[in-house]
Amino acid sequence: MIEAVEAVRERALRATAALEKAGIPYAVAGGNAVAAWVARVDRAAVRTTQDVDILVRRSDLPAITAALEAAGFVPAEVMDVVCFLDGPDGSPRDAIHLLFAGEKVRDSYPLPTATVEERTQADDYQVVDLEALVRMKLNSFRDKDRMHLRDMLSLGLVDASWLPRLVPLHAERLQQLIDDPDG
Repeated sequence: MIEAVEAVRERALRATAALEKAGIPYAVAGGNAVAAWVARVDRAAVRTTQDVDILVRRSDLPAITAALEAAGFVPAEVMDVVCFLDGPDGSPRDAIHLLFAGEKVRDSYPLPTATVEERTQADDYQVVDLEALVRMKLNSFRDKDRMHLRDMLSLGLVDASWLPRLVPLHAERLQQLIDDPDG
């Protein structure tokens, strides 16, 4: 288990270092961004994740591909997701997954993803800022997204004061988690 967690961290560090070296704006998103925010409050509450989601501009894709290939990653597309496998034998489960800034991941989502400007420095790399991350988690609202939101609620990173600034569907979803944090 420890090796698996360290492999994800190493993969994130290698990918973000390659993007930084190439001068490509990015922000780590998903579970790794949640972990970075949660760790600021309570390191013991951090959950692991198996992949690395990185928010980038679609227009930077050729430069991203060159930078990540130079770092040993192999481009792939799995279920309409642009990703980079960790070497030729890498698995899509633990790949670098790209999210495109300002675009909807799914047509059914009420809002697009964040922009790469909505980021902040974490310990090791740039992460999506908290407000943008919460929007993205409320957009997806899968089981793991709800768990990430519950973690942020339990630590006081997010609370009911956020409701007025959210679009109605997101406010409804956040209220649901506030009303029934175990459900």
